[in-house]
Amino acid sequence: MNRPLNVVILAAGKGTRMHSDLPKVLHPLAGRPLIEHVIAAADRLVPECICVVYGHGGDVLPQVVGRDDLVWVMQEPQLGTGHAVQQALPRLDPEAVTLILYGDVPLIQPETLQELVLLAREDALALLTISLANPSGYGRIVRNAQGGVERIVEHKDATPEELAIHEVNTGIMAVPAKRLSAWLARLSNDNAQGEYYLTDIIAMAAAERVRVLPCHPGAMWEVLGVNSRAQLAELERTHQHNLAEALLHQGVTLIDPKRIDIRGELACGRDVLIDVNCVFEGRVALADGVKIGANCVLRNVEVAAGAEILPFSHLDGAKIGAGSRVGPYSRIRPGTELAAETHIGNFVEIKNSQVGFNSKINHLSYVGDATVGSMVNIGAGTITANYDGANKHHTDIEDNASIGSNCVLVAPVRIGAAATIGAGSVISKSAPAGELTVARAKAVSIAGWKRPVKKR
Repeated sequence: MNRPLNVVILAAGKGTRMHSDLPKVLHPLAGRPLIEHVIAAADRLVPECICVVYGHGGDVLPQVVGRDDLVWVMQEPQLGTGHAVQQALPRLDPEAVTLILYGDVPLIQPETLQELVLLAREDALALLTISLANPSGYGRIVRNAQGGVERIVEHKDATPEELAIHEVNTGIMAVPAKRLSAWLARLSNDNAQGEYYLTDIIAMAAAERVRVLPCHPGAMWEVLGVNSRAQLAELERTHQHNLAEALLHQGVTLIDPKRIDIRGELACGRDVLIDVNCVFEGRVALADGVKIGANCVLRNVEVAAGAEILPFSHLDGAKIGAGSRVGPYSRIRPGTELAAETHIGNFVEIKNSQVGFNSKINHLSYVGDATVGSMVNIGAGTITANYDGANKHHTDIEDNASIGSNCVLVAPVRIGAAATIGAGSVISKSAPAGELTVARAKAVSIAGWKRPVKKR
């Protein structure tokens, strides 16, 4: 945008129908608070200032959003949308266009907002409107005989003739700041709600022969707001559908586009396949040829080319090497890096560990705070005992080592290159390279022992 721009986001409402102590605009959509979606759309326009008018919940809202570059203005008491914008006026550039958005309308698109802002100038304000088959609850757009926008009437104040109008106000508008200031000063609360309606400035503009230029969104879902849990759930599905459609257009294979949830950013290479009921949180990157099995959860994960994540696996804060195979039922925790061609199998948990090229941990094992070399095989039921009750300790397993089933490696400990650990061993001292180490209790049989029986 070349013209200076103010953005005001109205976010003071309580959201009574949400039945929640959490301010309405902090309820999550696709893993992010509603208002963060609105802020992200505003950021794309590169405004001089983004001013958020808040109220219900006190300082919870600025604390959760946590952005120092936003201007926060408290509205107390809350006397309507016009009153809310009045609170922001002192913080706005009087020479700029002011774009007014709503913190509970999360899917508004930057392209729509840019078109709206370009219409606004000294002799014109721009208003985002839409026609609805059922306009109940919305303010109606009243036009004059020439078809120009004359005023907006709120639903509760409308006559039967006005209620029959299908074109409605979305609340989103772009107004020259100088005129906005003068119009807000003249607002009255003589209406059914006893509030200062921002929409009353439309009639003032028409009376002063300032043109009111309507603009329309690309899709109805852009201007849908959230006032209840049901509306939030409906908008979630709409948003997820849009995200799935975008992936399909990029060439990603979704086994069922209706059964995917993206709660952050998902970047996919070529020929990626995603099975049903997968959840992606934070920032997830899937390189070329990656396959994600059904019912997986990936959070802040990078998966290199050709890797496969088998069903019911949970990956968080990890890097998966090219050609690796993880799962089914694996849990990969933060700080884990798997090199190329590694195999991590069913009911294996790995935390804060590096696993080298072509190493295998296939069954029922726990590896934590460890460095595992290349070509290592770790048998079923093996664990690294990394925690002594107060501190974490490290385990080093060097290249080509073989760890038998049911072993406990008591950290800190080192297993030398090409060492073999016999099944059932508890290793608390370093095992030398290239040798077999066995540490088992001696088997003892008790002659004549009888199993206890239950007393009657």
